[in-house]
Amino acid sequence: MAVIIDEEKCIGCGICETTCPFGAISLKNSKAVIGLACTQCGACVDVCPVGAISRVEVAQEVTMDKTQYKNVWVYIETVEGKIKNVSLELLGEGRKLADKMGQHLAGVLLGKNVESLSKDIFAAGADEVYLVEADELAHYNTDGYTTVVANLIQEYKPSVVLVGATNDGRDLGPRIASRIATGLTADCTGLAIDDETGLVAWTRPAFGGNIMATILCPEHRPQMGTVRPSVFKKPLLDYDRCGKIIRVKSTVKPEDIRTKLTDVVKVCTTCCNLEEAEIIVSGGRGLGKPENFKLVEDLAEVLGATVGASRAAVDAGWKPHMCQVGQTGKTVGPKIYIACGISGAVQHLVGMSSSDIIIAINRDKDAPIFQVANYGIVGDVLEVLPIMTEEFKKRKAC
Repeated sequence: MAVIIDEEKCIGCGICETTCPFGAISLKNSKAVIGLACTQCGACVDVCPVGAISRVEVAQEVTMDKTQYKNVWVYIETVEGKIKNVSLELLGEGRKLADKMGQHLAGVLLGKNVESLSKDIFAAGADEVYLVEADELAHYNTDGYTTVVANLIQEYKPSVVLVGATNDGRDLGPRIASRIATGLTADCTGLAIDDETGLVAWTRPAFGGNIMATILCPEHRPQMGTVRPSVFKKPLLDYDRCGKIIRVKSTVKPEDIRTKLTDVVKVCTTCCNLEEAEIIVSGGRGLGKPENFKLVEDLAEVLGATVGASRAAVDAGWKPHMCQVGQTGKTVGPKIYIACGISGAVQHLVGMSSSDIIIAINRDKDAPIFQVANYGIVGDVLEVLPIMTEEFKKRKAC
């Protein structure tokens, strides 16, 4: 589809300019002009008072033979010699997709001396592992990893590629999609097979989380998407499973990599590694002021937990964005999530509702957070937290 403007009919009233949700329309010489930001949503078509704007079908010639593409791939992200949780989560979900499609599930493992991780990939449900080992791949780098994965896709032609929406995944996924000329659905929170078309139905938040959009990729392969961590649960690992390791030689040369890793500096705060944490204690606007986050941090220290924050607390400058849990922050799924002074706006619930156990502390008994909580404490969070912290200290000392 394309949106076009009939200049002869356009009267330059500017209604379409103010209506466009993406700021893609501007007025030049008293005529509306559509820019590159247009998504063909059609909002401007409905409001034009003189019918000067219309949507038209644009014929696209796609020469790709989609029948050559089969199997589901998961990019396996590693850190310090271990597989990140999101990759295991995607293997579990990828197994479901592959079974529905009647195809194989494969993990794509890059690095140096990482072959031993293949047993975990098979245990999580994979039938095959594409293994590429090289000195140049010892640490993640955009140039090397993009080249290797893109070459693998072009040679073996998977139908679906899943990538975790981590810092590295959000860098790698779009690069690969651009290199192989396919689409990519970013930050997905749901995966399914569309009954009518048999395509992967990628679900992701849109318009600031106010709606959920389902996206299909009918004309290009592979179908690609990045998926948020902790959206799905890790599968139970079955180490009796085994599979086939397909060793592929890396064609990346040192001169192909435009960046050089000079040092690795570990910088960690109480907010580090939210996606991997088993216990999270999060604070919200109900704490009143930034100094009161010390109560959240004290409880987290006793429990060996990670500290999170709501968007309101982050927007107020009480905590950095890396601590934010929710729609525009990080999606988490710990064993225990303690929400302290968080009302439970839908944007926050999206980011933590998959937690195994949710404990909420709020003085408002009607706060939305209590609707998803397994346990609720109605009271002043500033009074409740010190009591909880002391009680846990006593229990640990026993």
